[in-house]
Amino acid sequence: MNKFIVSTSFMLLIVFLLSSCESPDPNVGTTGKDELKTLEIDHAIPKSEQKFKDVVYVPIYSDIYLDQQNQNLLLSATLSIRNTSYEDSLFVSKIDYFNTAGTLVRSYIENSISLPPMATVNYVIEQNDNTGGHGANFIVGLSARNKDVKPLIQAVMIGQNVNKSFAFSTDGYSIMKK
Repeated sequence: MNKFIVSTSFMLLIVFLLSSCESPDPNVGTTGKDELKTLEIDHAIPKSEQKFKDVVYVPIYSDIYLDQQNQNLLLSATLSIRNTSYEDSLFVSKIDYFNTAGTLVRSYIENSISLPPMATVNYVIEQNDNTGGHGANFIVGLSARNKDVKPLIQAVMIGQNVNKSFAFSTDGYSIMKK
C-alpha cells in the first residue's frame, strides 16, 4: 500500500510539473480573456459616422531562411495596432491572417473592437505557429468618426539562433483608403 501512495504521489508531481511548464497564452490579458475580446463592442458603427475608413496590409514573417541549405528558422510575430489620436477612438472591424499562398488561416475578431484614444492592442503569433509561412500577412480593417486619424500598424518579428537573437519590424500599408 505504501508503494502505491508513493508512486501515485510521484505521478501527480510529474503531471503538475509538466503542466506548469506550459507557456501561458501571450494574448490573454490579466482578466483571463483574450485581449481582443475585451475590446469588442456590441453595436455596429453607422456608416454615416465613419469619416475614415481603411484596409491595411501588414507583412509577417513566420519563418526566414537561415542558410544556403534553405533551413527555416521559425519566428514569433506581434501585430501592433496603435491609435495615435488624442481624442478619437479607432474601430477595428477585421484582423485576418493569411498564409504564403494567400489562403485565410484565421480571422481574429468576429465583432468590431474599439481602441480608445492613444491605446494600443497587440496580438502575438507564437514561434511554433508555422501556419503562415515566410510570406504571411495580416489584413486589418479600420474606421473612425474623424477623417484625420492616422493609426500606426506594424509587426515585430523576433527570432533566435543558437546564441544570437534578432528582431525586426514591418510597417502596414494602406490598400484601400476611403
